[in-house]
Amino acid sequence: MELLLIRHALPVRHRGGTDGPDPDLSDDGIAQARLLAGYLASERLDAVYSSPLRRALQTAAPIIEHRSLAVAIDDDIAEWDDGTEEYVPIEELKASGDPRWATYRDGSLDSTAEDFGVFAARIVAAVGDLIDAHPSQRIAVVCHGMVINAFLASVLGLTISSAFFYPNYTSIHRVAAARSGERSIVTMNETAHLRGSGLPIGLFQR
Repeated sequence: MELLLIRHALPVRHRGGTDGPDPDLSDDGIAQARLLAGYLASERLDAVYSSPLRRALQTAAPIIEHRSLAVAIDDDIAEWDDGTEEYVPIEELKASGDPRWATYRDGSLDSTAEDFGVFAARIVAAVGDLIDAHPSQRIAVVCHGMVINAFLASVLGLTISSAFFYPNYTSIHRVAAARSGERSIVTMNETAHLRGSGLPIGLFQR
């Protein structure tokens, strides 16, 4: 089967208050999600899953717009810092030189965030369950940067801290998964749909 792990589009920055760490997509993010959906329009998808967080759900919505599918919400693929009080995009922390960036890979950004080891185990198990549920099919899972890091690190036999990398907005990460348990990474950071659009792609590209 083929697994498409997709990072959400660009969210509104530093949303606090009652919205906590669960912001909506920005205007650019909505445009990114539309381009992503157009890029995937020619591909068969047997199921589309999403994290319960708004930025993921709003990214997944255009993908199913012209398909006979509904987005299935999977609470177990929520982001690592879902329980924190404020959403701060990781690329903004790094770009601004915020000292909290250096703590991300230690799992100590916020005392209310989930332990990295527990988080990685949760993600590997949850994504593994989705793989097992769709033999010989292609599914899209719209999620988050640290979720993608955790699962791809497991495929590579590494820890999430030693394998940390930056997934671009609406980037696609394809994994071929055999019934035998073998996992192969096919592509990483696939963002052809954003090239030439003028929209932000990620921290390092536009």
